[in-house]
Amino acid sequence: MNIMEVESYKAKIEYDSEIDMFRGEILGLNGGADFYGKNSTELRKEFKESLKAFLEVCEKNGMNPRKEYSGKFNLRIPSKLHSEIAAMATAEEKSINQWVVDTLKQIIHV
Repeated sequence: MNIMEVESYKAKIEYDSEIDMFRGEILGLNGGADFYGKNSTELRKEFKESLKAFLEVCEKNGMNPRKEYSGKFNLRIPSKLHSEIAAMATAEEKSINQWVVDTLKQIIHV
């Protein structure tokens, strides 16, 4: 993954061949903030500056800078996969929900 992290904020990094620069988009914000750089050092510097500017605007306007999530989402999966997940959860004496949460935590390292 092309993820850069600064002060617990994450940004998705992509290369833009048209301008020969890397573009970062800060994720999980209550708005948009992006930044550009020619290399990782410049990109990290611009990330910090863009984040600082965004946080200042949020503070000035009394906004929460982070997007809020409910903790719920619907997921449609093939019935065969559902069956396999149910079997794994049962084998570990967990609900499907708890098994999925635990599995996702392992993958994401939270």
